[in-house]
Amino acid sequence: MRHNKKFNHLGRTAPHRAALLSNLAIALIEHKRITTTLAKAKALKKFVEPLITRSKEDTTNSRRVVFRYLQNKEAVTELFKNISVKVGDRPGGYTRVIKLGTRQGDAAEMAFIELVDFDENMAKTLKTEVKKTRRSRRSTKKVESETSDNVATSEETKAE
Repeated sequence: MRHNKKFNHLGRTAPHRAALLSNLAIALIEHKRITTTLAKAKALKKFVEPLITRSKEDTTNSRRVVFRYLQNKEAVTELFKNISVKVGDRPGGYTRVIKLGTRQGDAAEMAFIELVDFDENMAKTLKTEVKKTRRSRRSTKKVESETSDNVATSEETKAE
């Protein structure tokens, strides 16, 4: 029976799984977006989000705890200097997993996982959506007809 075994073992032994997740986390921190299988992306999300939360508090102890998981000085420095500054006010949900479909070779479900605050494309679309206001068709027709009347009268006064 598999009582209380909640996380995905990914078909690997414990040290292999730890090394895999560590390497994926380092790649995610350095590149801000990586493409992998859906199962690995979901496991990575559970692995990396507590590390990002830990990086919000820049103390020697928290750096040591994060380094214990990652074993990469450059990734730890990037996490504490750049990433923690951007996610400082966010209460959680630092990563986003988006499904891409299936891989052609073995039909594995693929996804990309990215850091939410570092995606410029999503940030641009959100800003443009906020600026738009909803208007009814009727009000836009009135506004267009009024402006065309004003343009016609202003041209007549210029001609005189």
